[in-house]
Amino acid sequence: MNYFWWAVLLLINFGAVLMFFKFFGKAGLLIWIAIAAILANIQVLKTVELFSLVVTLGNIIYGTSFLATDILSELYGEKEARRGVMVGLLTLVVMTVIMQVCLQFIPHASDFAQGALETIFGFMPRIAAASLIAYFVSQMHDVWAYQFWRERFPADRQIWIRNNLSTIISQLIDSIIFTFIAFWGVFEPVIFREILLTTYVLKLIIAILDTPFIYWARRIYQRAN
Repeated sequence: MNYFWWAVLLLINFGAVLMFFKFFGKAGLLIWIAIAAILANIQVLKTVELFSLVVTLGNIIYGTSFLATDILSELYGEKEARRGVMVGLLTLVVMTVIMQVCLQFIPHASDFAQGALETIFGFMPRIAAASLIAYFVSQMHDVWAYQFWRERFPADRQIWIRNNLSTIISQLIDSIIFTFIAFWGVFEPVIFREILLTTYVLKLIIAILDTPFIYWARRIYQRAN
């Protein structure tokens, strides 16, 4: 069933990006980047089995943040794409700080959520640090690379080239930085290697699969303008 739910989650996330863009335009993409930053860092704490390997969740929704910044780059330019990156970064910082303060409250005797919150958000500073560094480096590279390849492949029919060439390398950078900071020493070496490998492979698959959606977003933009 994991394969089925992975496909369902993929379609929901890609569809949500287009829905936010259709109804809210550029602001919708910025909102989605903030949502993705929060949910990806919660989902990544859950490990599942896919393709007989251990993988973490969060790869899909995190990958959609690259789709969102690529759409911003394609339709609104590099400045707006960098603005999207900053939205994601600030969202991570604010979420981490607020939740760490919330954990300091002494729970009432009737409380049942403290343990679960500590499990999720007690580990969050390390996850957030890994995400902040990996996100900033990889997203800034992605924004730069998209414009770099756009200058060389400027035609509308070549969107798939600049989209994939920029994202494939950016996802590799992100996977290496995030996995080492977040999980080195947390999992056994064999599990760590599987997570590193599968994290990038899944992000690579997601990067390829998101190509039709950037064309779809362009059509939405052209119809609205």
